[in-house]
Amino acid sequence: MTEMVRKITLSRALRIMQNLFPEEYNFYPRSWILPEEFQLFVAQVQTVKDNDPTWRPTFIVKPDSGCQGDGIYLIKDPCDCRLTGTLHNRPAVVQEYIRKPLLIDKLKFDIRLYVLLKSLDPLEIYIAKDGLSRFCTEPYQEPNPQNLHHVFMHLTNYSLNIHSGKFVHSDSASTGSKRTFSSILCRLSSKGVDIKKVWSDIISLVIKTVIALTPELKVFYQSDIPTGRPGPTCFQILGFDILLMKNLKPMLLEVNANPSMRIEHEYELSPGVFENIPSLVDEEVKVAVIRDTLRLMDPMKKKREIQSQQMDKPFAAKEDLNCDLAGDFEPNPEAHLPSICLKQVFPKYAKQFNYLRLVDRMANLFIRFLGIKGTMKLGPTGFRTFIRNCKLSSSSLSMAAVDILYIDITRRWNSVALDQRDTGMCLQAFVEAFFFLAQRKFKLQPLHEQVASLIDLCEYHLSLLDEKRLLCHRGRSHQRNTPQMNRTTHSAAGSSAPRVIGASKLSHS
Repeated sequence: MTEMVRKITLSRALRIMQNLFPEEYNFYPRSWILPEEFQLFVAQVQTVKDNDPTWRPTFIVKPDSGCQGDGIYLIKDPCDCRLTGTLHNRPAVVQEYIRKPLLIDKLKFDIRLYVLLKSLDPLEIYIAKDGLSRFCTEPYQEPNPQNLHHVFMHLTNYSLNIHSGKFVHSDSASTGSKRTFSSILCRLSSKGVDIKKVWSDIISLVIKTVIALTPELKVFYQSDIPTGRPGPTCFQILGFDILLMKNLKPMLLEVNANPSMRIEHEYELSPGVFENIPSLVDEEVKVAVIRDTLRLMDPMKKKREIQSQQMDKPFAAKEDLNCDLAGDFEPNPEAHLPSICLKQVFPKYAKQFNYLRLVDRMANLFIRFLGIKGTMKLGPTGFRTFIRNCKLSSSSLSMAAVDILYIDITRRWNSVALDQRDTGMCLQAFVEAFFFLAQRKFKLQPLHEQVASLIDLCEYHLSLLDEKRLLCHRGRSHQRNTPQMNRTTHSAAGSSAPRVIGASKLSHS
C-alpha cells in the first residue's frame, strides 16, 4: 500500500482518471513527474505564459520518497537551479501551487482526515467524522521571490511547524496550531457556510481517489493471494491531506499510507532533555479512529450480531432457542462504547460513483491474462492472447502491429520504472495501450465513452468464450460418463433376460 500512495504513483493514477473524467477529478493540482517530464513541464509552462503574459505561477516540488515535509520547496522558474540540480538524484513531483487557500486567523492550514479501507473486493470505505486541522505558524502571504523560502508560512506539515517558536500547543480543540476539523466547521458554520456541502465535496474527493488507487492494488493483491481462497482480513488506515481553497473547494495534497497515530508531543525541558506531553486534540481524534477500526474489523462481530438478532425474536420463538444459545451467547462488549466515529461512504454511495470504475474493469482484464501466478506484468504472449480472445485484431490492426504496440509502450514504461527487475507490461502501460485501441476503434466519442465501449466489447467476447469452454467441459464430462453407464446397462440387461425367458418357459410347462 505504501508504494501505491507515493507521490509519483498517486499522480499517475489520478492523471489516468483526469484523462477519462477531467471535471470529476479537478481536485488534484496540475502535476508533472520528474525527471521524465521535465522538458514537457518547461514547454507547457512557457506555452501558457505566451498565451497569458499576466500569469505568474508558483510551483511546489515534492520528492517522491519524502515525508514530513522533507525536501519540499517552492520555485517560480521551471529552470530553477535547485530543480535542475537534483533531477537525476531524487525523483519528484512538481505541482502548481495553490495560491489562494482558505485562511483562519490569517493562517494557512490543511486537514488530515482518516480513511479506513476495510475491504478491496468488494470495496468498502469509511471516513472518520472528525479530523485534524494543522496550521502554519506565520501569517500567509501569496508567494513572491522574497517569501518563497518561508516554510512556516507556506507548508502546513506539523513536523516542520513544531520547530517554529510561534507553534502553540493547546488543550482546546478550537485554538492552537493543531485543532479538530469539527471546530473549524463550527466556526465556518457560524459565518453562514454550508457545512453539508463542504463535507459532501470531501467525501466525493475521498471516494474518487480510492477508486483511482484500487486497480493497482488489485494487481498487487492477486499476486499474493492464491486463486479461489479467501484473502486475509486486511485493512488500511489512510491519512488524506486536504486543503480548502478560498472558495471552499477541497483540493487533495497527498495520501499517507502510514499516518502518525501518536497522541503526545515532545517538550524540551532543557537542552537534550525531552518529556512526552499528552495532546488532547490528537487523543480525541486518533483514539476514536483506532478503537472503531478494531470494532469494525472484529471477526466475532458478525457472530454477535446474529446472536443478538436471535435473542430479539418474539418470546415464543426464543423458547426453542434458549437451550442452544444459553451456553454460546456472550454479552455485547461494545455496549458501553460511544457511537462509532467511522462513517461508511462506499458502497453506501456506490450508485453515484460506479461509472468511474472503468480502470477497475481494465485491471480485471489485465489480471485475467497475466498467466503466471504471482507476476504483476503482462508478457507479449498474454497481450496477444488478450487481443485474439477479445477479437480486436483486424485488417487495419494486424498481429504484427499489435506486437509493435506492445514493444513500444512496454519499453517506454520500463525505462521510467523505479523497479526495473521485472520485464513486461505493467498495468499503467496496459491502460495506455487500451486507450490507444479504444480511440482507434470508436472514433468521434469522448475518451471515457470510447474506453467504456471497448471494455463492454471485451467483456462480451470473453463471456462467450467462457460459455463455450463451459459447454465443452460439460460435453467431455458427459462423454467420459456415458461409456460407463452403457456398460452398466448392458450388464444389467444380460443378466435379467435369461431369467425372464426361463420364467416364461416354466409357465408354459
